[in-house]
Amino acid sequence: MASITIRRLEKNYGAAPALRGISLDIAEGEFMALVGPSGCGKSTLLRSVAGLETVDAGEIRLGDDLINEVAPKDRNIAMVFQNYALYPHMTVARNLGFSLRLKGVARGDIERRVAEVAQILGLASLLERYPRQLSGGQRQRVAMGRAIVRSPRAFLFDEPLSNLDAKLRVQMRTEIKALHQRLGATMLYVTHDQVEAMTMADRVAVLRDGRIEQVGAPLDLYDRPANAFVAGFIGSPAMNFMDGRLDLSGRHSVVTDDGLRLPITRAPEDAHGRRVTYGVRPEDFLIVADGGVGGEVQVVEPTGSDTQISVRIGRQDVVASVRDRRPLRPGQHLALAPREGGAHLFDADSGQRIN
Repeated sequence: MASITIRRLEKNYGAAPALRGISLDIAEGEFMALVGPSGCGKSTLLRSVAGLETVDAGEIRLGDDLINEVAPKDRNIAMVFQNYALYPHMTVARNLGFSLRLKGVARGDIERRVAEVAQILGLASLLERYPRQLSGGQRQRVAMGRAIVRSPRAFLFDEPLSNLDAKLRVQMRTEIKALHQRLGATMLYVTHDQVEAMTMADRVAVLRDGRIEQVGAPLDLYDRPANAFVAGFIGSPAMNFMDGRLDLSGRHSVVTDDGLRLPITRAPEDAHGRRVTYGVRPEDFLIVADGGVGGEVQVVEPTGSDTQISVRIGRQDVVASVRDRRPLRPGQHLALAPREGGAHLFDADSGQRIN
């Protein structure tokens, strides 16, 4: 396995910039996820590392080796695509061993390595089947096995679970994470699903408009987002935002544009009167009997483990997520307050975190 080092990477499609000075370090054996909205550059970055895109500036290193000019087939990097890319006329065994046959590996060694990988991925009983005879999850395992059998220096995943149904995605998330732990492999994983990134990766890089907004451990991004964009992108349901002005004249609070007063425990002392965006995650709202801010229940969504409540506060709806099963109904009045330390403050103009 090898580390991946990316420095000042630039990529343009005509006049449209796709990557704007991206720098990223992925340690040997690390699982790094790239997330962001469509068009943010995450797949372009992955394809650049694979050699499927030619970059305009910057460096890509695999271990100590500069690989910008190395052909994709010679980079010793394996890529797993979302559409599996299996050969329909070949059995599972032949699909797994195809790259080794191209390299001229001896037949006995191919059979041994295919058997080892099949055992790891639970494919041993399927080796004589064809792709059309497999389920979506089984096909994805074959696609991963074809990558593993090559013993590459790094693995790249391009939204490999996007074609699977919700239940199978959860199962495959667990399998890929277990596979990483077993192999100790360097993995770079692109997904549009931030829950995938949070549950699988050692670290997550959040991209927007060809730039990295923040890199960190999943819970660091969740608990201390660097800006309002990361705060709103990481977490499901998303963080609630309300705009207002910081008032430090008495008890620290934010006075919203609707005239509501929301408590804040930490704020820069020189920020009195500053325009801010006040953020609270749904699970950090508490239902209170006294105090807080009142609103009218709009929608109640029981999910089993918790209940999500949409409440109209002022002129906007916020979502609270509670664990206890309250007999709530639309039209009911409800008072909410953020738990102590549960509020986030962002500068209204730049979006940067200020508390």
